[in-house]
Amino acid sequence: MSDKKRLLSAARPETESGIQYHIQCKPGDVAPYVLLPGDPDRSEKIAKMWDEWKFVAKHREYVTYTGKYKGAPISVTSTGIGSPAAAIAVEELLRVGAHTFIRVGTTGAIQPDIKVGDVIITTASVRMEGTSKQYVRVEYPAVASYEVVMALVQAAERLGIRYHLGVTATTDSFYTGQARPGYGGYKQSWMDTLIPDLRAARVLNFEMESAAILTLSNIYGARAGCVCAVLANRITDEFTVGAGIENAIRVANEAVSILYEWDRVKEKAGKKYFYPDLLKNNE
Repeated sequence: MSDKKRLLSAARPETESGIQYHIQCKPGDVAPYVLLPGDPDRSEKIAKMWDEWKFVAKHREYVTYTGKYKGAPISVTSTGIGSPAAAIAVEELLRVGAHTFIRVGTTGAIQPDIKVGDVIITTASVRMEGTSKQYVRVEYPAVASYEVVMALVQAAERLGIRYHLGVTATTDSFYTGQARPGYGGYKQSWMDTLIPDLRAARVLNFEMESAAILTLSNIYGARAGCVCAVLANRITDEFTVGAGIENAIRVANEAVSILYEWDRVKEKAGKKYFYPDLLKNNE
């Protein structure tokens, strides 16, 4: 039996050389900084924007490339749709050496001032999905790493890309869970108040993965953030396929180069956390 098929055990679904069951990557295949798009086709699109890249693995919805962007080691692994698949990716990427994750996704805005084609940088997520509840009690927050948020903001500013910063809602359902009617017009009464209630709480958008990615990353001591292209606005009733995706990718790539620089500055200064004065001390 080949190494790729012989797993250590049912409890440890990896090979002796460390190949993970779902993502089919082993230690050394993946950079410490990993972008996480949902769409498998977006993995190659992201990698082609780097200075160098190579294909690593493809299995189910998980498509991985590794390369370099402005000197920073970088990987991309697609996660498919939804938090269960995204959590599997985070679990297995951590096992092969990743420590920083940036979801690069698409989203629907629920605030009227957010335009289709803008990007949204998530500071925290409302845990309306079920995967994170399998890990920790519901009161535990799904919060983005402040370093990743700062890097995404700096990247958007550097690139001149219009962005919004705030809280995201993560759901398990694209249709009823986001107050869209189900098949045949199916609806429940709570769907009528879902968007107004979230808007009143200043939630910016719906998507389907960030809460799980942020929760797991915090539990495991990793860093994570999220930048999404706005394809739709539920208040203005607009939907443009593909709007803003390239800008979200550019912001995520640039954020990795910024984080890589900051991490080297921290290492040189002997500091665990980044703060702006470190850059002054590095001059």
